Amino acid sequence: MTVAVAIRDLGVGDVDALMALYEHLNAGDVPPSQEAVRAVFAHPGLRHFGLFAGDALIASCNLVVIPNLTRGGRSYGVIENVVTHADHRQQGHGRAVIRHAIEQTWAAGAYKVVLTTSRKDPAVWAFYEGCGFDSGDKRAFVIRRT
Repeated sequence: MTVAVAIRDLGVGDVDALMALYEHLNAGDVPPSQEAVRAVFAHPGLRHFGLFAGDALIASCNLVVIPNLTRGGRSYGVIENVVTHADHRQQGHGRAVIRHAIEQTWAAGAYKVVLTTSRKDPAVWAFYEGCGFDSGDKRAFVIRRT
């Protein structure tokens, strides 16, 4: 029996499923407050996409499209928090949700999409390159609050 797979925008009602999925991204992460959840889902330009197999959320990423004054005023997108449930990896679900986010970025008129990862595994890097990202195009620098 084949289970229907669909990608859709996530909303506040999907938070429990999303938090459970995020355990496969950052196990043991402290869950956000209800106020933080409401603020995140109310943020203009920020979207969370979920790939569902039947009723189960099995892959997700988020996308923010940022207005810009360079490049002719064209915006750019940033994809973050890419995750696929461990039981569903290597089946194309992560690639599908990323492709969906990229398509939404182009539909918003953006000229580029940026994705960063903290993963050091070359297989993860190869996965993102297989999705069309160029690891040699830009260099990312990160500073974290102590």
